[in-house]
Amino acid sequence: MTKCSEVEVSKSWLCANVLNFLSCLIFGFPCSGGNEISKKIKELRYEQGVLQRQLAALLEIDTPMFSKIERGDRKAKREQVIKIAEYFHQDVNEMLTLWLADKVLDAVENEDAINLAAIKIAKGEIKAKNT
Repeated sequence: MTKCSEVEVSKSWLCANVLNFLSCLIFGFPCSGGNEISKKIKELRYEQGVLQRQLAALLEIDTPMFSKIERGDRKAKREQVIKIAEYFHQDVNEMLTLWLADKVLDAVENEDAINLAAIKIAKGEIKAKNT
């Protein structure tokens, strides 16, 4: 597999998961609870045959703590996501996008009546800051 193909697969995975996240918000489909980064970390670890204790050592945390991150019981810190992305030679921005999407979903999770309106306002603010 060429590097280009790996990037295309990675982007399609990201796109599918972001679309799933947005479907949860827009159509009220059941969501995974904001654990996309946890799923991605576990997927990468399995694909490359890396042990939890190896990643725990990389992050300078104990194995049970890493296990909680991978299960979605505990949230990874931004710096930890960056270290994991670099370790697995993944695009840091794509990994951080999943991490941030989880944070957004967590923030609006129990606000069913107003979550889309809040996201729309936030989107407008983000666009205004980026122009």
